[in-house]
Amino acid sequence: MSGLDTFVRIPKERVAILIGEEGKVKQHIEEKLQVKLGIDNEGSITITLNEGVSDPSLLLKAKDVVTAIGRGFSPDITYRLIRNEDEIFDMVDLRLVFGRSESDMKRIKGRIIGTEGKTRRLIEELTEANVVVYGHTVGIIGSFEEADAARNAVQMIIEGCEHHTVYRYLQRKRTEMKKEKLELWEKTADKR
Repeated sequence: MSGLDTFVRIPKERVAILIGEEGKVKQHIEEKLQVKLGIDNEGSITITLNEGVSDPSLLLKAKDVVTAIGRGFSPDITYRLIRNEDEIFDMVDLRLVFGRSESDMKRIKGRIIGTEGKTRRLIEELTEANVVVYGHTVGIIGSFEEADAARNAVQMIIEGCEHHTVYRYLQRKRTEMKKEKLELWEKTADKR
């Protein structure tokens, strides 16, 4: 082996999703990121770089993909991390804010999700990031700018901001991000 490996724990109920039907998810991660996943039924995952591979960023990317699946993302969404090197996985651990208070966590998770999922859906639509509320965490996948905007929106909700304030922030960020993308596109078009 290459000597580079890392360890991740995921909830037991997410192990089957990580493996996938006929092992397809595990196989896809292993092939694309040049790693070997050692998975036990209790949710302990060992990630090892394949022999001859010396790029430690692949190990970190694989750890993010496995952690994201463990935190409630579907494999298809986590593949964003594999397809695009600019995509990141971010996570807000609500235990760090509320300790072990189940009632506070349940209330905040309800505010982040919103009535019939409206708030979570708006965060996703306005930032173009993917957001999952699972257990005691809020997971985010997107570009750095998208994930940062989504994290800030989640943080505002945790801090008690009203939803309309968060929505206004998200509208402003969406406009800024679109403007930046347009300027970048124009710069690259000028060089052609």
